[in-house]
Parts: sequence; structure tokens; C-alpha cells
Amino acid sequence: MNPSDSTTGRPDRSHALSALRNAVSGAVLTPDDPSYEAECTGHNLLHVARPAVVVGAVAVEDVVAAVRFARSQDMPVAVRNAGHQTVLPEGPGEWLLITTGRMDDVRVDPHARTATVGAGARWRKVVDASAKHGLAPLAGSAPGVGVLGYTLGGGIGPLLSRSHGYAADHVRRMDMVTADGEVLRVTPQSDPELFWAMLGCKGNFGVVVSMEFSLFPVTRFYGGGLYFRGEDTAQVLAVWRQWLTTLDEDTTTSVAVQRLPEAPDLPDVLRGSFVLHVRVGHQGPASRGEVLVAPLRRAAVCLLDTLAERPVTEVGEIHVDPVRPAPVSGTSVGLREFSAATAEAFTALTDADSGCPLASVEIRALGGALDRQPPVPNAVPSRGLPFVSFAFGVAEGERAEPVQKYLAAYAEGMSPWADRRDIVNFLSPESAFDEAEMRRVFGEERYTRLAAVKRRLDPGNVFRLNHNVLPG
Repeated sequence: MNPSDSTTGRPDRSHALSALRNAVSGAVLTPDDPSYEAECTGHNLLHVARPAVVVGAVAVEDVVAAVRFARSQDMPVAVRNAGHQTVLPEGPGEWLLITTGRMDDVRVDPHARTATVGAGARWRKVVDASAKHGLAPLAGSAPGVGVLGYTLGGGIGPLLSRSHGYAADHVRRMDMVTADGEVLRVTPQSDPELFWAMLGCKGNFGVVVSMEFSLFPVTRFYGGGLYFRGEDTAQVLAVWRQWLTTLDEDTTTSVAVQRLPEAPDLPDVLRGSFVLHVRVGHQGPASRGEVLVAPLRRAAVCLLDTLAERPVTEVGEIHVDPVRPAPVSGTSVGLREFSAATAEAFTALTDADSGCPLASVEIRALGGALDRQPPVPNAVPSRGLPFVSFAFGVAEGERAEPVQKYLAAYAEGMSPWADRRDIVNFLSPESAFDEAEMRRVFGEERYTRLAAVKRRLDPGNVFRLNHNVLPG
């Protein structure tokens, strides 16, 4: 029998840690370990984890052991792969972090047109593996993003979403480790309510360690971007807004006002520039794509044109999202319209005279299949939302404060057109621990239903270091 802490009745931490290390194949680290810092650091350097214990899982059994250890120590559990959307307590704390990046296996079944991935898989590996068989997943705009967190939050991408819907809409099964440390296979047949709740509500119900989802017969596309001077934003947006009304579901598009860094990997014309980036992903042939984008090319003088026919492995070239870890603060606003008045306010909030310190402020046009319920329903709350705006800035320390203040000012400036619905994957970490914010995003009826599932699967709210739904 292990000795117990006389004040808590729990097993002594040192003995419990020793047992955990014996049970886990991967790393078990505490703050005094030399590898702790690297293991705890994700993509967003502004939110670095400081848990009491971090487990670098390499197998499902490691996740099971970590969850059971956390339960024995009355510690909440957080899960992180790439760490693009990080929800963590401020400062060191009595909680446990499971990192899943080593569990990155990817298996493609070309006959069933499915991929099965581990908890740590990223989109780059899935895209490349699928392309070998003439298939493509509903990947996001950044190939370095983790597949599972993206999909559990819904998942909208730059190419296939308007024609096929959310990534969550095409999940077939999930294997998860519950708050009791048990492994559970979840399908629409085995537990319809839990399957519904997991897709759209991130990691509220357990640690998803494997996922199977559908792939689609796509090998090439026409896409990339047009970069205009930031000073031409108003006139380009006027054209873009009208152009949207001509599109079918084979075309996905977004725009972003960007203040680009003096980075050596950027083309000379973009380095340190203030630009409007118009992104296009079109599933038809290049000949049709050329005709389609002609009005955009005439909108203003183009600084750089990267539109071309591409293999599907180049899906990341549509948005060209940053790939290096950085201290990022962000906010999102769901928009019920992007009218002339909305565009005018957007331009005023981001133009050269606005004092805007943000690296990127984008508007994504949604619609199409993103509005339709899939054959197997899920909890994604943003269905029917026509536009979403996501803004972010890069700064740390004292320099982060003006960025965060401007993010709040931007959200306030767009509030006349705001919709209560939002993209879960775009929610800021600061909103994660606010029950009212979660009720707003999910809506009262959906939130109540999610809370009932939470009460059944995780009544002690072990998995609360996320965009949390409280047990009903």
C-alpha cells in the first residue's frame, strides 16, 4: 500500500509519480526536469503551460495512466498537440497536461476512402498520405494544425468546406479515454448523444486518442491569393462583396488585412508591407478559375498574384498561415452580414490611420454545405453563420497589452453586425472559463443538452481546461 498525504487522504505525490513513470512508455516530467519547458511549449508562446505534471504520451495506455493518476491526485487534465488554440490557467498550477504529438500515426484506406489518425496527427501528414491515393481530407488552412482539436471544434478549411461542410460532419468513429480512465469507442450507433456532443464541443468529455473520417476524391485545385495595397482595401472589398454573390459551392474565399513582418522568407514586395490578401480556393479546372477570378484581378493594382493550378498537397498556399511559434492574441466575431456598412466599418478599423497594431484581420465567407445539417447531426454551433471575422496580433510582455486592447476595440466596432454564433476553434482562451460566453456561443438549448452529456461522462469536470461546458 502506498503512503497517503495525511491532509488529503490521497496517495503521496512522490509515490504516485513513481508508479506513473513505471506505467508510462513516454515522458513524465515535473518543473524540475530539464525537458519540462520544451514539452510544455506549444505554437502560441503567449500561453505556455505550467502544469504540476506533464505526460508526453506515446500510446493509448499512457493516456489511460495519466488520467487515472490525475484522478487519484484530484487534478484537472488538459490535452495539447500543436497548441494553436491553447486554453490554460495562468501561471503554475495543480493540474496535469497530456501532450499527444508523438501519437501521430495515419492510416489511409483508399477503398473505404477513410483515414484513421492518432491523437497527435497534424494535417500535413494526413494530406500527404491521402494524396498518394488521389484523395483529400477536409483539412484546415494551416497544415501544421492538429487534426483532432480542429475537427472536434468543427473545422472549416480554405478549399472543400463550402462543398462538403465541416470536418466534424464526416467523422465515422472516435476512440476516447474517459474521466474514469476507461477506453471507449464512440460511433453514431453505440452512443448517438455522446457522438453528437463530442463533435463541436472540443475536448469536454475525454481524451480522443483515435479518429476515423471520410476522404474525398480531390487531387488538384485552382487557388492561391491576390495581394493588394492596404490603401486599396475599400475598393477591392466592394468588388469582392459583389463577386461573392456569383459563387457556387465549389469556391471558397476570404480576405485579410495584414501588416506583414520584415521576414526574409517573404517575397520582397510583401516584406514589411500593409496589404489586403484576397484568398481563393476553387475545385474546378484552371481555365474556369481564370475566368472566375477576373473581376478580382481588375479590382486594383495587384502587388503579387499567386493564383494557379496546384496539387491538393499545396492547400496551405491559399492562406499562407504563419508556421513559426509566436506569442499570439486573437479574437473572433461571427457576422450575420458583410454589407457595405460592415465593410466600411471594417476598413476604418484596419486602415493605415486606425492605429491598428494587429498582424491580420480576416473575413471568411462561409455558407454552402456549412449551413446544412449532416446526415449524422453534431453539436457544431455555427451552422448558418454567413461570415466570421478572426483577428490576431503578435506581441508579448508589455507590448501585448495594446494588441489585446485593440482586439477588444475591433470586436466592439464590429458588434452592430455580430451574430451570437461563432466558430469554436476561433474563440479566444480568455473566453474559455466564462459560462455565459459558452451559453452564448452554443445557445441555451444546445448548451443544456451538452451539459447533460457532460454530467454523464465527466460529472467531476476533470476535463475543464478547455472551452468548458459545466456538468448539468
